[in-house]
Amino acid sequence: MKSIMIFAVAALVASCSTTTSTSHRPLEPIPGSITYGGQPRTKLMKSPIGSTFEHRFLGDNGTRWFEIYQIQPDRTVEIISRRKSSDFMFFSDVR
Repeated sequence: MKSIMIFAVAALVASCSTTTSTSHRPLEPIPGSITYGGQPRTKLMKSPIGSTFEHRFLGDNGTRWFEIYQIQPDRTVEIISRRKSSDFMFFSDVR
């Protein structure tokens, strides 16, 4: 029993991260994203740097995607969050 507890504690300690990196890996665009295929041609010149906005679109099989973008200092946009939800139309009266 003691060996199992020691192994569990050792595994827990080994899974901890010791790096304190402040950089993050940006999310890759998917079909339907604003930045899919490159940055948009127009720049958001009146929006404050660091401001965010949401983009919603439908993906394959009715998957609804919600992305949050942030305006960077060079006026490009970066995806900072993405989530998905499935739309189920079991009780819909749409024909």
